[in-house]
Amino acid sequence: MTSTIGSTVLGYPRIGPDRELKRALERYWASTIDEAHLRDVARAVRADTVRNLHEAGLGSVPGNTGSFYDHVLDTAVTFGAIPPRYTRLGLGPLDTYFAMARGVGPVPPLEMTKWFDTNYHYLVPEIGPGTRFALTDRTALDHFREALEQGVRTRPVLVGPVTFLLLSKPDSEAPAGFTPLDTVDDLVAVYAELLGELHRAGAEWVQLDEPAFVADRGPAELAALAETYRVLGSLTDRPNIFVPGYFGDLGEALPVLASAPIEAIGLDLRAGAPRVEDLAALPGLRDKTLVAGLVDGRNVWRTDLDRALSTAATLLGMAGEVAVGTSCSLLHVPYDVAAETRLDPQVASWLAFARQKVDEVVVLGRALSEGRDPVADELTAARETVADRARAERVRDERVRRRLAALRPEDTRREDYETRRVAQDDSLRLPPLPTTTIGSFPQTTDVRRARAALRRGDLDKAGYTARMRTEIERVVRLQEELGLDVVVHGEPERNDMVQYFAEHLAGFAETDHGWVQSYGSRCVRPPILFGDVSRPAPITVEWATYAQSLTDKPVKGMLTGPVTILAWSFVRDDQPLGDTAKQVALAIRDEVADLESAGLRVIQVDEPALRELLPLRVGRQRDYLDWAVAAFRLATSGVRADTQIHTHLCYSEFGDVIDAIVALDADVTSIEAARSRMEVLGDLGAVGFARGVGPGVYDIHSPRVPERAEMTDLLRAALEAVPAHRLWVNPDCGLKTRGYAEVEPALRHLVAAATEVRGSLA
Repeated sequence: MTSTIGSTVLGYPRIGPDRELKRALERYWASTIDEAHLRDVARAVRADTVRNLHEAGLGSVPGNTGSFYDHVLDTAVTFGAIPPRYTRLGLGPLDTYFAMARGVGPVPPLEMTKWFDTNYHYLVPEIGPGTRFALTDRTALDHFREALEQGVRTRPVLVGPVTFLLLSKPDSEAPAGFTPLDTVDDLVAVYAELLGELHRAGAEWVQLDEPAFVADRGPAELAALAETYRVLGSLTDRPNIFVPGYFGDLGEALPVLASAPIEAIGLDLRAGAPRVEDLAALPGLRDKTLVAGLVDGRNVWRTDLDRALSTAATLLGMAGEVAVGTSCSLLHVPYDVAAETRLDPQVASWLAFARQKVDEVVVLGRALSEGRDPVADELTAARETVADRARAERVRDERVRRRLAALRPEDTRREDYETRRVAQDDSLRLPPLPTTTIGSFPQTTDVRRARAALRRGDLDKAGYTARMRTEIERVVRLQEELGLDVVVHGEPERNDMVQYFAEHLAGFAETDHGWVQSYGSRCVRPPILFGDVSRPAPITVEWATYAQSLTDKPVKGMLTGPVTILAWSFVRDDQPLGDTAKQVALAIRDEVADLESAGLRVIQVDEPALRELLPLRVGRQRDYLDWAVAAFRLATSGVRADTQIHTHLCYSEFGDVIDAIVALDADVTSIEAARSRMEVLGDLGAVGFARGVGPGVYDIHSPRVPERAEMTDLLRAALEAVPAHRLWVNPDCGLKTRGYAEVEPALRHLVAAATEVRGSLA
């Protein structure tokens, strides 16, 4: 075990530069291609990645980074953590895997939540005392051999065993007090078996990611980490072990890993660099490789290579070897800036996507090992780009800054909730358990074609408006026929809930090919927030007022909140995030005011990413929550008492932000709850939440159509925690990604369930 790891990246995008795997997955699920075809597409994407990374000059190429859906789900399947409800389906291995991800028939999928503080979603494994870990899938070994046939000896990447268990939840059979970490010894034994097979196949390195330890962890968890890597490190039949932690600093876990018998540790030096003196105090690093995460794997700005080299220089001598790496996997950024032919050239020059970040890692690695002279031209170009961005006039808008400076405390306050509730009840006159949706309806092929034709210039604005109005009328009529109480216009004009607003706000740039995987086949194109933000003109008023003209039922105006716009964009890194949030909040505030002036009585400002941006260390959370709540309230506090403000939150663990949800002061909060069987309502009740709440009764991230009885049971469970006069009935999230064949029957069941339970209240 003497090979060096060299300059490297911790992972790479896996959906394909042109979303080839996304399209193949969706065709497979639609039964228009077979499994062999799907596997061929995935194999081709992997082969291109391995070849490109190898030819770029990396010292070590990560392997096993492809996935048909999610790498945490892959880990569960690899080690046999498949709940019996899926094995009983009698499906083949791949379809069993997809059943865990998407559900099938009456069997729901695994719970889904956010991967730390990112917009990537992972499937939550279920572990119980009866879980019998075994090496039931050898995809990691197959991918290693596949790359070896290309002449590339990759470094297989796996979720580390302790992080895997800390991200899992007890299964339904687990007794009180059980935690998945109780099974760590059994799981580590199977990891050891896989490491042995990889070593015998020729793997020189293996990467075991342990990002769970950039959050606060107790003595038992740290002890499990120490014992895990004592056991794995003591194996004689294994590759070199590289353990990175990312999205923050490793804190107390760093000395644990430094003293473990492993060969390399990875530090995220962009999100939470440890102090130099702390590193110097760790003698265990002297015989290890320290992979310095100097290139940001989560944002898209070009690296200040001079500064990165300066940081690297402070680490020399503290470890046996210092190698250059990315702060985390490049899964979180798009493939290649060079594909963006329509992006403003100056803004494009400031950017580095995955391909460019690989080049930066290689340049930094060469500069560190060979000196600056061999890469002098690259260092000069980077220096000039950083300077150009810093002095660009388009980044600052003094009018926006003066408006922020003039804000007053009363700009973030409304009348008390009881005054608002009475005014809204009188204005809206809704029945108990009012029904609504979260906002978007399925995006048909005709709608997407019309948007594409407008972008190409094949359809003029008048023609486009006519097509969108036709779709809005269809959606409104459908909702009236279904019996929904508060209707929406369906958002046919929106490509994405963040990108759409970014296209209409100053300070943002948009890409054509900057796709990033969110989960499974779901991809988003995060906009790039490069400068001060303002709203040149109304954005949604035309569509919302047209919808309201079609019905006597209240139409809900639909907006995206400032925190979510930041979380799902690539955000400027040259000022505090809280300052940027205020700028976005003022732009949304202007839109809220215009919707109210146009006659909208219900306005929803979505913040599904509120939990997502929460710092992983408790000591840093208060500051974030203060500015996040203030930004939402700034966006929503300029309205009358009888205007009902809704918000929506989804697919996160909300226990840590319950107080913040209360502090948002929204009149109605809709929240994901179907997969977790209303668990979040207990948290809300514990803090005395006393406003309207709509816990989702229809999991839209699965293609299955829940029966009325299933939704009725969920509503009755919700009524145990929320009184009927505050309970709303809605899906978990927007319906954009589903088809009408699923949505129409599901919404019929939803309305029928609400009607049944409403009737029982009498």
